[in-house]
Amino acid sequence: MKPPPPLKAITAFESALRHRSFSIAAAELHVTPGAIGQQIRKLEDWLGVRLFIRRVREVEPTPDALAYWARIQPALAALSQASWGLREQRSNGVWLTMPPTLAARWFARRLPQFLAAHPNLAIHLSSATTMTDFDSDTIDLAIRYFDGHAPHLETQLLHADEARVYCSPAYAKKMKLKRPADVARTTLLHNTLHPHWARWLADFAPIDIGLHPALSSVHFDQSLMTIDAAVRGQGLVLTSPWLAEEELQIGALIEPFPAQRLTLDKGYYLVHRRGAPVRPAVETLKRWLIAETASIPSATR
Repeated sequence: MKPPPPLKAITAFESALRHRSFSIAAAELHVTPGAIGQQIRKLEDWLGVRLFIRRVREVEPTPDALAYWARIQPALAALSQASWGLREQRSNGVWLTMPPTLAARWFARRLPQFLAAHPNLAIHLSSATTMTDFDSDTIDLAIRYFDGHAPHLETQLLHADEARVYCSPAYAKKMKLKRPADVARTTLLHNTLHPHWARWLADFAPIDIGLHPALSSVHFDQSLMTIDAAVRGQGLVLTSPWLAEEELQIGALIEPFPAQRLTLDKGYYLVHRRGAPVRPAVETLKRWLIAETASIPSATR
């Protein structure tokens, strides 16, 4: 049997090539840049080829290095996945990710209730607007806002989304909002998650958002900020009732046009890797999320 290559040196090589930097690789592996250099030289001696061209403050992988990395990368990924899978097989930790506004507006309010019922479980929550890569990220479950089409994932619809118009009671009174055409004298609060004002106006009010000079607008990159602006009486927000649940319950927001709602082709889906074994801790959280969303009162769905 042939002796194996220096595995520690391969780890240093993979990190250095991925970052194109010995110093960043050193920080990632908690060693010194000199130690990374020593491991790279050790691997170069073992392979008999040069792997990096060393320049001042930068390193450049050689064609041999790039070809070698392409060959070993799948094996390294499989090794990492198998190792983490075995380590976490009996773990009570669950790694969950979801959009930031949903995490702040809906999940954070219910998390204490879940932890009280399941004190032995540990939730690791992250929020992001980007899609989760289950092959490379340490994530068990994700709540995604999309159309539900993902053949490589198990998907469970939690909430079929709608876009509804909300504002503060004081703002509705000030602007005398009685019918959809009255939005012509308001400020429209836009957000990137529900960018549907043009469609709402086209469907329900005789207003062209691009041609109406008196229609003012404010644009936000997060629904959280848009909802807060509406609560403060700064305009009308078009958003999901799920995200505005608390404000609706306490009366901080009202729906001035309840008959004019947009049905959307997206929703909030609970997803995880298709065919992957689901640990008991993950299954517990999954079942709780499904039950908790099913119990949302119809008035806010």
